[in-house]
Amino acid sequence: MGDLSCINANRDAFKEKYTQVYPDAKKGNIATGAGMLYRFCYEMQIGDYVVFPSKSNREVNIGVVEGGYVYDSTQVEYVQTRKVKWLKHLPRMVFSQGALYEIESAMSLFSVKNYADEYLGALDKDFKKNYSSDSEDESVGATADDIIESTKDFILKELSRQLKGYDLESFVADLLRAMGYRTTVSPHGGDSGIDITAYKDELPPRILVQVKSQDGDIKETTIQSVKGAMREGDYGLFVTLSNYTKNAQKYLDNTPIIRGINGTELVELILKYYEDLSEKYRKMIPLKQVYIPVPKEE
Repeated sequence: MGDLSCINANRDAFKEKYTQVYPDAKKGNIATGAGMLYRFCYEMQIGDYVVFPSKSNREVNIGVVEGGYVYDSTQVEYVQTRKVKWLKHLPRMVFSQGALYEIESAMSLFSVKNYADEYLGALDKDFKKNYSSDSEDESVGATADDIIESTKDFILKELSRQLKGYDLESFVADLLRAMGYRTTVSPHGGDSGIDITAYKDELPPRILVQVKSQDGDIKETTIQSVKGAMREGDYGLFVTLSNYTKNAQKYLDNTPIIRGINGTELVELILKYYEDLSEKYRKMIPLKQVYIPVPKEE
């Protein structure tokens, strides 16, 4: 990107320059990358505080900006620089779980908002807050919920982005297989309205599955098409990335032989059976199993 001070002091100019330097960058990466560089050059001010979580020694370093933006071409990697005076180097355990979670953003430069007071308070000479003591960290529950919700949002977004129409049908068939069902995907363009046929084993009952990747909520008439294709003894399953209208949900409640799964419930099943999904779909939705702290039960 060169000397950032040579670029006009507005985000559009930074985006234009970023696009020239990285012509293959995705739209989202352009906005994020250009925005961070603009913020580093023009929005960051002398006197602002800096929080830097170091992974090498697991310390949280807090400092204050002492200099303006400088382009230093002699540096091997980080040529965009600002002078910082480091004030404190603290172990991570003295901060709440919520505060730690906020500074672990995927972005290189961003504003600390929710827990800014906690980091500023750490500069006080009498700061003795220690979350490794007997007092329970009240931010743990909210942090765990945030991680879980962001994971669910990620899965649903990736499904919506990468799996449309027939592709979503194949994915649902693979998920059912991971759950222990034998599945057959119907030929494309069939007029039966049934996308997948599933059996728990070689014997009945037969489960007829319809899959919809549309964004809008599913109406009652759409679900009724599944009912029309069912024979006596069959069960029906309707899968959507969105949700169901009130009338559609009422119809499902009154028709126990048809089960409706919405986007949220689909994500729950994906998380439960993720390890048994085909490698193709695990690469499409890359997840890593981790342990997260949760509040102690009363």
